[in-house]
Amino acid sequence: MLLIACLFFFQHAIEIYSLHVDCKVTSRFAHTVVTSKIVNRANESREATFEVELPKTAFITNFSMSIDGKVYPGIIKEKASAQKEYDTAVLRGQSAGLVKITGRKLEQFHMSVSIAAASKVTFELTYEELLKRQLGKFELLIKVRPRQLVKHFQIDVHIFEPQGIRFLETDSTFMTNELTEALTKVQNETKAHILFKPTVDQQKINPELDETLLNGDFVVRYDVKRGATAGDIQIVNGYFVHYFAPHEMPVFPKNVIFLIDRSGSMAGRKIEQTKAALLKILQDLRPEDHFSFITFNSRVAEWRSSLLQATAENMANAAGFVQTLSASGGTDINRALLTAVSVLDKAKRLPKSSVSMIILLTDGQPTSGESNVEVIQENIQKAVNGKYALFCLGFGFDVSYKFLEKMALSNGGIARRIYENADAALQLQGFYQEVATPILRKIEMQYPENAIEGLTKNNFKLFFEGSEIIKSGTVLLMVSFLPLQHASDLTLKEEANVKEKEQVFQNQSYIFGNFIERLWAYLTIQQLLEKSISAQAEDQKTLEAQALELSLRYSFVTPLTSMVVTKPADQQQTELANKPTEAGKWDNEKPSSFPVGGKCFLLFQWRISIIFSNAKRKKSSWWLFYRAKYLRFGKICEAKHKR
Repeated sequence: MLLIACLFFFQHAIEIYSLHVDCKVTSRFAHTVVTSKIVNRANESREATFEVELPKTAFITNFSMSIDGKVYPGIIKEKASAQKEYDTAVLRGQSAGLVKITGRKLEQFHMSVSIAAASKVTFELTYEELLKRQLGKFELLIKVRPRQLVKHFQIDVHIFEPQGIRFLETDSTFMTNELTEALTKVQNETKAHILFKPTVDQQKINPELDETLLNGDFVVRYDVKRGATAGDIQIVNGYFVHYFAPHEMPVFPKNVIFLIDRSGSMAGRKIEQTKAALLKILQDLRPEDHFSFITFNSRVAEWRSSLLQATAENMANAAGFVQTLSASGGTDINRALLTAVSVLDKAKRLPKSSVSMIILLTDGQPTSGESNVEVIQENIQKAVNGKYALFCLGFGFDVSYKFLEKMALSNGGIARRIYENADAALQLQGFYQEVATPILRKIEMQYPENAIEGLTKNNFKLFFEGSEIIKSGTVLLMVSFLPLQHASDLTLKEEANVKEKEQVFQNQSYIFGNFIERLWAYLTIQQLLEKSISAQAEDQKTLEAQALELSLRYSFVTPLTSMVVTKPADQQQTELANKPTEAGKWDNEKPSSFPVGGKCFLLFQWRISIIFSNAKRKKSSWWLFYRAKYLRFGKICEAKHKR
């Protein structure tokens, strides 16, 4: 999913006279450039703020400002090096970063700059992302919020899919009949071009008012054509990408245990939303599936001692049980998970070719029984021993997301945050739908020996209908090579001729030519970082070093790099763009425990930050002095805390 939002908030004398969003999607890999040209028509300097919302899975690759012909670029560096450079400017009271998490799937990049009277500035931000296939489609979501009428507004989306485009649709939350006239869509077998270019009059809510209609989501959805083969292989400049998404295959029966936190913190809306989601999920179970519930607080309670088949009678009884759920007490995650594993271990008369999984939903920390998260992770990995898939859903921000993420990744599953909004029940249902239809398991992709190198992840525990596996690497031999997919007792083969495959991308003028190499780097970095989450300390350092080297080589702002942004000499000259991480309330603390001292420091940090924020404009000597003392104190506390 690709998400863009542009927000400009300043005095009326600042005018956006051009805003272009240019997105090129080549074989799922999206390259997006957001360009805004702004002029200050006042007779004095004014501040302009450029904001773009981008997906959490995207990597910023470039940013620059051009002010009256002079370019101020962003330079991507190793994080510690960038921080050291930035620290020299901290005492001037500058903010601590330009990128922050703003929503479920969004990060916000923002930059403010003072524009002299009658001057112009051009902002340009570039980022890249591999679109992920979910429930049978790719989605490009462009969030549009210019907050004023724009003389030259344009969204330009080019899509090139050599496999062929199976379907393509556009949607919008703000579209009117007048705006529909500004939308054009051209499509052939492999290419599509969507252009949205409304005039100023078409943008107006009312002909008499200078207020804009452009406030909402512009969505492009599509999928590609697929045959009953081992996938599609594409090759450019010695790099290859292999897309694998079989369709029309039988679904494995599931054996699923829903492990539900009913501790006191789940009381109220959380437990009611959980119950609503479970009632809907019960309706989606297939007759051949088996299921059960285990609930936990300070105690662990099994609904049944074994898994039951999803018959009408059993589902009716389960629905009655779900209605009785209430919340109170502590949180014994360790014993709850071990109980779930034990139930699966002892299960009898389950379908021979079935997939077993545990879906854990919790909103808090382990406060009862074993509370050391590292011990819990070790216990669960030893008990699961590769037999089952563990999916961890963290409800809200009081949960340690890093704890859940490491536990899920170490046991063949994934972690997902459930946001505390009105649609939390729909979020839970949506996640279940993603994992409800396993069609392949124990997938291994093989290639001829000595023909390729630098392969991304090669083994996959489960494959769900509507998703897609993507492999990439470099081709060493300019000959045909034969990838194989082994999935249980199924083997699929596909032959690819390097020269023929490379010809597909020749003369594609609007496609950025090295996209497969950059896609390979993007995938490799993402997978190295994911692998490092569950790795031992020494292996973690090696994996992060490899990811850092690629991040710098390909100019990606990742969790290991930062972008140093410079400004004109008469303004705050340096700011730092960091990649935010998905974290919970306690994720900045030592993972093995949650000491009181750590919480007190965080509280102190929050309170003193408010003081600094209120005093920021004054820049008085006492504030600069105590800010320096505070920063030094924070580093000392952090060092002690790590020990």
